[in-house]
Amino acid sequence: MICQRPKNKARALLWAFVGGKVEKGETKEQALIRECKEELNITLNVGDVFMEVVHEYPDITVHLTLFNATIAEGVPQKLEHNELKWIASAEIPNYDFCPADEEILEKIKSI
Repeated sequence: MICQRPKNKARALLWAFVGGKVEKGETKEQALIRECKEELNITLNVGDVFMEVVHEYPDITVHLTLFNATIAEGVPQKLEHNELKWIASAEIPNYDFCPADEEILEKIKSI
């Protein structure tokens, strides 16, 4: 599942994976669960780490940790994003993703 960032945020209207900042006292897994509840109104079962990426934008450096996960409860809703889509790896070239996701997308396409 990919999410299109809102037009009023950095990297507006680019596609990305759901997630966000880890808050103090929170694990990365807990942050993903919280973010998915806040942004999509779903509950996740979080599995193992898929991969990690560090990317430097002109305004911020991001450390992304992607997990394998499944939806335990709920249907994704657009609470914060412009759009949501379930896509197959062959469809990746049809979308403009955030630059930080490029390495992740290459790994997904190679599977």
